[in-house]
Parts: sequence; structure tokens; C-alpha cells
Amino acid sequence: MLDLLRTAGAEGISRLELAERTGLTPQAVSKITARLRGEGLATEAGRRASTGGKPRTVLRLVPGAGHALGVHLDRDELRAVLVDLDGTVVAERRAPLDLGAGAETVLEEVARAAEELAAEGLGAGADAGPLASEGAGPCAAGGGRAEAADTPGTSGGGGSGASGTSGGGGSGASGPEGLEPPAPGERVPEGLGTSLAEDARPPGGALAAAPTLLGLGVALPGPLDHVRGVLHRVTGFPEWDGYPLRDALERRLGVPVVVDKDTNAAALGLAVGGAGGGAGEDGAGDGSFAYLHLGTGLGAGLVFGGAVHRGARTGAGEFGHQVVQLDGPPCTCGARGCVEALCLAAVARGDLAEAARVLGTGAANLAGLLDIDLVLLGGRTVAAAPGAFVQGVASVLDARARREGGHDGAVPVRLAPGGTRGVAKGAAQLLLAPLFGRGEGGRGENGPLPQTRSTRSAMESTTLVGRYG
Repeated sequence: MLDLLRTAGAEGISRLELAERTGLTPQAVSKITARLRGEGLATEAGRRASTGGKPRTVLRLVPGAGHALGVHLDRDELRAVLVDLDGTVVAERRAPLDLGAGAETVLEEVARAAEELAAEGLGAGADAGPLASEGAGPCAAGGGRAEAADTPGTSGGGGSGASGTSGGGGSGASGPEGLEPPAPGERVPEGLGTSLAEDARPPGGALAAAPTLLGLGVALPGPLDHVRGVLHRVTGFPEWDGYPLRDALERRLGVPVVVDKDTNAAALGLAVGGAGGGAGEDGAGDGSFAYLHLGTGLGAGLVFGGAVHRGARTGAGEFGHQVVQLDGPPCTCGARGCVEALCLAAVARGDLAEAARVLGTGAANLAGLLDIDLVLLGGRTVAAAPGAFVQGVASVLDARARREGGHDGAVPVRLAPGGTRGVAKGAAQLLLAPLFGRGEGGRGENGPLPQTRSTRSAMESTTLVGRYG
């Protein structure tokens, strides 16, 4: 229901249309929408002429009823956004960053950006919003509030709701006061700042009082464990291996945190935003596409049937480290002749045509292996010369299609919408997607994931859906 209100935009949607789209009875829809209005999540958007009887009242989502922070940690830059329920950017920050400066420095930069955005976009004296009420979902008794800002925004991207949960029967802590040191087997490497056990910051953290804030999504280069929020050997920065980034940020900020790879966050944002869905000229037939991100590194987000594919060990999408030249130059991952190494070397010497050809070779391998519908290109390096990369990659895929004699033509190649802040917006949607029943919605590969402090607040916000089936 919330997702239908969101996608209807400023024009809104009638109760009759909601009943038709959901299969619920008109009586059930009336009860749910009354509750949504009472909680400040929905409001009337005027009346629409009817073919018979009185005009129909249409409803729309109240975007300002909830917000999420999204942070993109690149190797040399931090970009952070605050978005409302529609995914519209309310405030934004961008600053240089050295990912190798140590955890304490990086966490302080994230905290500073998050606090500034919350202060700018949310203010200090606003009334508490329904989605951020402590200990209750949006339908908790007495949780009503005045309607928030009514300015509609554009639909944003999506994300995974599974991120941030504890894998394999992890911690059952119930809130900020239950934060604990890393679980057994989670190593805090030397030289990365204070450990969680030594962090004596008071429970609640800097953002705990932000009225409508659902939490913080963080996207950064992989590989990493998105379920437990623990980093692996981040390419080029092996010292991060084993660091529990999610828990460290939750303790510092006092809000739920979800961690995922930059490419997955961006891809899910694109999927929920409709960039790869629907039949026709501008979309893929079943929402299956590959998002290739070329910035300081190279990776991919894979979407099949509208959902991100992470793989059995959450390692899918390490696109940049496929070897295409056995005796090629060394890569920061330890191998030789990786697509990333060859592509970035060509960019460094100013040969964008060669960089696009290498990227296209990797994309052609991916298309041949997965038979995807669409290739979307993004990242800072692509954004600096979009025409060169889109045309260069497309020419390689065209040549492949001609060799194979395919009757349906080459896999189309397009520039991903969203520009250079697409990853940050996707990171914010890691918190918002479960609210609208998008993404994984709190389920893992083997069924429901345990709800820990990382997901409880966001998942409480989805209880309305479960309450009414």
C-alpha cells in the first residue's frame, strides 16, 4: 500500500485503485488508509472525476514523514545525502577522504557529515515522526502526528532490507544500551583506531534525537559481508579486513546502520527507481541488468528480476577482477591483467577509447555469461566522459552480437541515471526499501534473517504491512 502511494506521486491514487492493485477489499483499504493518514504517512491529494457517482478522493504519500541518510565512502571521497520517503535529496555533503587513514578518522568524517545533514535537513525542534518513534512501528497506539511537509518528490532508488542483520544467529541486543564488542571471530585489526569495547561514547549517539530519521546506509568498495556489516579485504586497503563497520557506526551515531557494496547500493537504487524495469525502449524486459561502476575502482551490481544478486557468499559483482590478460599488469587485488587494472591504466594515460574498449570486453563477457537485458554505466570516471564510454562499450557489444548472428541485436548500453550521487542515494534506500516492500525486505538466502538492532527500527516501520496482510 505504501509503495503504491509512493509510486503514484503527486497525482495520488484512489482507494478503489488501491483495492484493485492489491486485491484487498474496499473495506480493508479504507481501514489501512485511515490508519496511514492518522499516522501522518498519507494525505488527501484532491478529487478525481468518476465515471459514475461522486468524485473519488485520491491519496498520496507524505514524503517528509520519514528520512534516511546515505553515505558513499569512496577511496578518496565521501559523499552523503539525506533523502525523504520519496527518495528526494533534502541535503547533501561532499568532502575529500582517505579510506586508508584509519577507522577512527573515517568514522569521524561519517559522523560529521551525518550530523550536519540531520541538522540542515531535519532541524532540532521538529515533532517526532511516526517512523522514528522509539519502540513502536508506524501504527503504534498514540503514535499519530501532524502531517509533515507535503511537497512531493520524485521516486528514489531501492535497496536491500537484509543488510545490517546479524548472520548465523548473531547478536540479539535490543537497542543502543545493548551494544557490545565484536562477536567471536570478528577481528578488529591493529592500527584501525579504538575497538568497540574501548569506545566509551554514551548510548544513543549523535543522531538518536533526529525526529524522522530511520537510519544510515553506508556503501563502499568491497568485498564485504553485507549481512553482518563486516568488511573483508577492501581492494587496495587490506588493513580493513575483519572490521565491524556497522557496529562501530551504530555505537557512534545511535541509529540503525546498514552496510553494503557501492555497486549493490547503486544497482538496487536503479532497480526500484525503474531504470532497468518494464518492457519497451527504455527498459529491460524483466528488470535484469548489470550496473558497471567505474570510478577509483571498477565493480558491478547485478539485478535479476528486479532484485540484486549477491551470490552464496555475498561476493557477486566483483566484475573488475576478472582476468582478461594473463600476463597483464599487476592489479591491487594481487592478480595480473584484471579488467580494472587495464581500464584504470588507460584512463590514467588519457586513452579513453582504450579504457572503453577494455570495459566493453568485460561487459561482453558478462553479457555472454548471464544473457542480461541491459548494461548501465556509472561512476565518476564515466560521468566525466559519458559519450566516450557509452559508445565505446556499445561498439564492443555490437561487434559481439554480429559475430554470434543474434536476431535480437546487441545488449543495449546506457548511462545510469542519478549522476555521481547515485551510490549515496542508493545507500539511503537500503533503509527505505523494506518500508515499501522492495528489495529483500529483511529476508536472507535461507529464509527470514534474525532481527538485530541494525534492522529492528527499520523493520518495525513495516509492521503495517504485516498487520493487514
